[in-house]
Amino acid sequence: MPKQKTHKGAAKRFDLTKSGKVKRAQAFKRHILTKKPTKRTRNLRKAAYLTGAEGKTMKKLMPYK
Repeated sequence: MPKQKTHKGAAKRFDLTKSGKVKRAQAFKRHILTKKPTKRTRNLRKAAYLTGAEGKTMKKLMPYK
């Protein structure tokens, strides 16, 4: 059986934790940051995790990560 290909777009955006969760970055932190409170932009640095169904999909796209 041939090897599966990793979806490179997904591999660049998501990471897998040791417990199997799919980690992602927060949105809304690229530009127009002057009008957003400092507390909000600071909290956007924290990692977020995908929920069940989305996480399963991303794990299929990244079989070797």
